Amino acid sequence: MSSETIRTSFEDIPPASDLPSAQPLAAPSAPALGDAIARAADALFATQHPDGYWWAELQSNVTITAEVLLLHHIWGTFERVPRAAAERYFRGEQRDHGGWELAYGDGGELSVSVEAYLALRFLGVDRDDPALVRARTFIVERGGISKTRIFTKLHLALVGAYGWPGLPALPPFLMLLPQRGPFSIYDLSSWARGSTVPLIIVFDRKPVYGPTVDLGELYAEGAGNAACALPAAKTSVEAFFNGLDGVFKAGERRGFVPGRARGIALAERWVLERQEATGDWGGIIPAMLNSMLALRALGYGVDDPEVVRGFAAIDKFTITADGAYRVQPCISPVWDTGLAVRALVDAGVRADDPRLIRAADWLIEKQILDYGDWKVKNPAGPPGGWAFEFDNRWYPDVDDTAVVAMALHAVRHPRPARVRAVVKRAAQWVTTMQCRGGGWGAFDIDNDKAWINQIAYSDLKASIDPPSADVTARVLEMFGRCGLHLDAERFARALAFLLAEQEPDGAWFGRWGVNYVYGTSGALAALAQTPGGAAVDAAIVRGVVWLRSVQNADGGWGETTASYKHPVLRGKGASTPSQTAWALIGLLAAVERLPRLHADFARSIERGVAFLLAEQRPDGTWDEAEFTGTGFPQHFYLRYHLYCQHFPLTALGRYADLARIGRSPIH
Repeated sequence: MSSETIRTSFEDIPPASDLPSAQPLAAPSAPALGDAIARAADALFATQHPDGYWWAELQSNVTITAEVLLLHHIWGTFERVPRAAAERYFRGEQRDHGGWELAYGDGGELSVSVEAYLALRFLGVDRDDPALVRARTFIVERGGISKTRIFTKLHLALVGAYGWPGLPALPPFLMLLPQRGPFSIYDLSSWARGSTVPLIIVFDRKPVYGPTVDLGELYAEGAGNAACALPAAKTSVEAFFNGLDGVFKAGERRGFVPGRARGIALAERWVLERQEATGDWGGIIPAMLNSMLALRALGYGVDDPEVVRGFAAIDKFTITADGAYRVQPCISPVWDTGLAVRALVDAGVRADDPRLIRAADWLIEKQILDYGDWKVKNPAGPPGGWAFEFDNRWYPDVDDTAVVAMALHAVRHPRPARVRAVVKRAAQWVTTMQCRGGGWGAFDIDNDKAWINQIAYSDLKASIDPPSADVTARVLEMFGRCGLHLDAERFARALAFLLAEQEPDGAWFGRWGVNYVYGTSGALAALAQTPGGAAVDAAIVRGVVWLRSVQNADGGWGETTASYKHPVLRGKGASTPSQTAWALIGLLAAVERLPRLHADFARSIERGVAFLLAEQRPDGTWDEAEFTGTGFPQHFYLRYHLYCQHFPLTALGRYADLARIGRSPIH
């Protein structure tokens, strides 16, 4: 791009007066800013574990807890469930419309509501209870059980509330397919793989566990009229796979299942190999639950050591605070710790503060030096990444690794050579995880066969892990901030990928956070650290112009999860602390790289900072009910309870540093 083009890009920045009317907000004063930063840092330190890490609740919808209740029902261990606390949780999460939500304020979702209804039935709630009457109306009006997702139907089939013929086939011969062929289990994303391999066993056995549950009242067409068949295909590709599914099922009915015994044996071995010593599988509840279902289908007993460890691991994901029993889908100590360390250093905490050194030491010990599933497609890569959880040696991920590397680089450790070696090893692993298109996915390299999402089994459209703008941006930011070398050819491909991912309006899609505000913030933070000329600067200008265009009248930023389904809602939603912080992080990075932007965007930044100061509570924390984390776009969202604490602290600290106000060392 020519210098003339970049000059025009600057000149074409719309004036702030052309934007929607804004509430008058005073620019933050130095004392107020300094006090806010100090209180936020103190509040964050107050939640640090004595071992050095941070770990807060990772909240999702009620299906995770419902599926744990299902597991206990199937294993005959329901006496372990605190019934009153579990019932209190499900009743408390039901909304006035009668349903349960996928994410805060979304109006309720069918499959989530069916699974919550089933859970309450497990807990002994009568179908004529007012809560279930309201839920039944909500469910039937939206099509009932026949319109639910595949995994909901699976869970119902296990207890006789749905027919197995309505579920897709998972032939055991899938385990026999060569890794370098057109398809193997390693073409599935890590999370889909960890959940699917055990289900190969379950789908082969097709068990129904008693006491069965009658949910005939939840069939909109009447239980006797339910077809129990795969959803109608919407594309020719889906039609092809539905036809293939029919062939597999015909073979099953005739007892012709090639490779069945060998495939089941390989699946069993695969599941057992991937169980951590702590009992976890993949660090996520779906993989853990499905692995436990596989062991049950294979005839393992409740006292077998693999089962005992499995239940112990699931118990660690449970929370009973406030008298309500609930289960997290995953736990995020490595992620939480890396982001908390970065926030505190940005806030002005001394880089050699003993508390930060303790956190750094904990992170260093969590570096994974074993080979995992990623090795299949990346045989040249040396191990050296980090996972999201306490224990997950099979599945380190690129995003966590980049965040931890930047956190360690920010700390002034008494053993700097050790830290440099750890970060260098991490960078070497990340480098080899680059996909052929130039970007990075989360867990695997070149995990991008989009046709897999057209299979009926993949109705969540999340069976692959292609490169994304937000993970790629994090990697580029890591190389820039840590002063690491990425060879010219790899860098050029990575930069080209990130620039190509920018939307025409200037925003970037957010795969792992909601949504365009998250993606745009990450891209700007990366590009600000990236060598490059006019093309990079022009992309930055378009990004900050878009961010300012979606700033709310109250000075903050927000975006609804519905923007994944309805692009017209991109950047729109009630202001939240975490999303406001993301926008500010992006704007501040852009202004730091391109000081010419300061005059045009200073007021927008000041208003965002003022929003955070106004929303901060006296104890230094922020409150946020919205789900701003993304599991699977349109299908699964997350509320990280620390997002609204450390991201605002990062934004305020960087603002203070750039403005040179409110900055004094925090002890």
